[in-house]
Amino acid sequence: MDTKKVASELTRLLGGKDNIISATHCATRLRIVLQDDDQPNKQEIEELDGVKGVFSASGQFQVIFGTGLVNKVYAEFAAETGLGTKDTDGGEKQVDHAEAAKKKMNPLARIARTLSNIFVPIIPAIVASGLLMGLLGMMTAFEWVASDSPWILFLDMFSSAAFIILPILIGFSAAKEFGANPYLGAVLGGIMTHPVLLNPWTLTDAVPESVSFLGMNVELLGYQGTVIPILLVVYIMSKIEKGLRKIIPNAIDLLVVPFVTVILTAFIAMLFIGPLGTWVGNGLTWSLDFIYSTAGIFAGLIFGGLYSTIVITGVHHSFHAIEAALIADLGVNFLLPIWAMANVAQGGAGLAVFFLTKNPKVKEIAIPASFSAFLGITEPIIFGVNLRFMRPFIGAAIGGALGGAYVVFTNVIVNAYGLTGIPMIAIAAPFGTANIINYLIGMLIAAAGAFVATWILGIKEDTTKK
Repeated sequence: MDTKKVASELTRLLGGKDNIISATHCATRLRIVLQDDDQPNKQEIEELDGVKGVFSASGQFQVIFGTGLVNKVYAEFAAETGLGTKDTDGGEKQVDHAEAAKKKMNPLARIARTLSNIFVPIIPAIVASGLLMGLLGMMTAFEWVASDSPWILFLDMFSSAAFIILPILIGFSAAKEFGANPYLGAVLGGIMTHPVLLNPWTLTDAVPESVSFLGMNVELLGYQGTVIPILLVVYIMSKIEKGLRKIIPNAIDLLVVPFVTVILTAFIAMLFIGPLGTWVGNGLTWSLDFIYSTAGIFAGLIFGGLYSTIVITGVHHSFHAIEAALIADLGVNFLLPIWAMANVAQGGAGLAVFFLTKNPKVKEIAIPASFSAFLGITEPIIFGVNLRFMRPFIGAAIGGALGGAYVVFTNVIVNAYGLTGIPMIAIAAPFGTANIINYLIGMLIAAAGAFVATWILGIKEDTTKK
């Protein structure tokens, strides 16, 4: 295909260069922030060579090209539009794409995107720890080595480290997102997990010491493995640091700002925000656990059926924070298996579309996008196929609800977050063979239920389109 021609046509159909504020791309999609979101001609863009679907989400107009091709199109698109050299006022300064996208979002979507930006970079550490816990559990359960073996000692250290220093990891990532010094964020996380404080991660039954400070009784309790306290603390830290930089002369900035920021925020953290954050976090965990235990399969039906709709809004990015809190407080994540059912169901609905459609371009998209959903990546099948006809999206919701009800009924759990579909088997394995089997059965129910529901509902194609 002629990527230069596609980029030129895409620019025209988006409303011209003047309507384009900024653009970037991910593994499969071109993401564009526009002045006027009503100008793009979506139908004609979908007909461009190589385009597998278009949609608007997270303050961006997104065009799906697929892995590899999107890089080539973006290079031509950047050259065509002169990206990064103009702002909304027509000036010549660099445009921050992330900030431009955030300005186009509603407040709820901004919060979701912020939480996503904080927790997504931490996913590799959480997944690694989850898999290490699984290996440790198998070595212990099957008695591969003696209980006092150095293997057990070392794997216990390796698997728990990420959760013990979780506030440090979140502190660094959150400070970057809030526009503060990330190393100061890490320092605050270190203060909240200092060895002087009782570590609740390993000493759950111990009673912390208390000290009297400024007339207040302060418990020397650490925040290892917690989520909400460090988020609140770093947010306040960012406000203090930014405020100080406005009034402190540059000549003494390096000496004064870090010192005052750390000492003020640390006292606020230990005396007020830390205990408040713990109370909020425990309340959230208790509420979710209560709903999960009380509503049972009905919770699975509702969450599994609605999750893909939530994905469209972009709010699902905030769920990583909730899942991290569940793992920190309960040691398990019972939400991710439900989300996984919704994702797999989208793939099942996409396969049904492949057999139902007469459009060769849709067939070309449906198969790879469906298998992508089985691997946990659903945007191509949702926006490129199922939402296009709507009925398959409804069919996927039915399949997701059925699968979600089953995994809740059988208590499928995992010990990390960030993986769904087939890869999630790795973080379900630590809880035994029955957990894996029930997860696989849930996947089959979700995919088959979505396929059958979509087949019954059918699709309504526009026969006038090429």
